[in-house]
Amino acid sequence: MEAILATFGPLLLMVLIFYFLLIRPQQKKQKQVREMQSSLQKGDKIVTIGGFHGTVHAIDEDVIVLLATDGAKVTYDRSAIARVVQS
Repeated sequence: MEAILATFGPLLLMVLIFYFLLIRPQQKKQKQVREMQSSLQKGDKIVTIGGFHGTVHAIDEDVIVLLATDGAKVTYDRSAIARVVQS
């Protein structure tokens, strides 16, 4: 019994460390991003994953129309929104 514990103990410890240091924080961040993307509203100022800054003009199921500062309308997938800018 001790040989099994001595063999698999370090492996189990490594799995737990990976879970709490890598996997769990990544899952929490993904959940926050999904919640932010689902709570977008018309008029929110956002930044896309490509660095485009704009204002939400219209929202569809999976598509968002952004209004640029020069009045141009650009269509993006909802998943391309990186963050909401507070200004």
